[in-house]
Amino acid sequence: MKELTALLFNKIDPTLKDQVGNDEGSQYRHGVYYHTPEQRKEAEAVFAEVKAALGSAPIYTELKEAKVFFPAEEYHQRYLEKGGRAGRGQSAAKGCRDPIRCYG
Repeated sequence: MKELTALLFNKIDPTLKDQVGNDEGSQYRHGVYYHTPEQRKEAEAVFAEVKAALGSAPIYTELKEAKVFFPAEEYHQRYLEKGGRAGRGQSAAKGCRDPIRCYG
């Protein structure tokens, strides 16, 4: 959980509310959702590091307990493996070290 949370903060700007890159709206909110107290503790440690680095800037990234999960529509399933909007497939295999190419 610690590595995944740190990776998220390396990919987004946590000071932007409901925004990732140039995409804006409540569907672009970002968060870390934990299942166990141990995961929460690990994520909180990373949040504290990020907050210390940002000083007084707000962090809009959510940290909440995982609740009900609603799967996306079928055409969104395995989106990057299918090639995303650029048509270039990307591996989702566990342990794959390929760079993440979100949105093509």
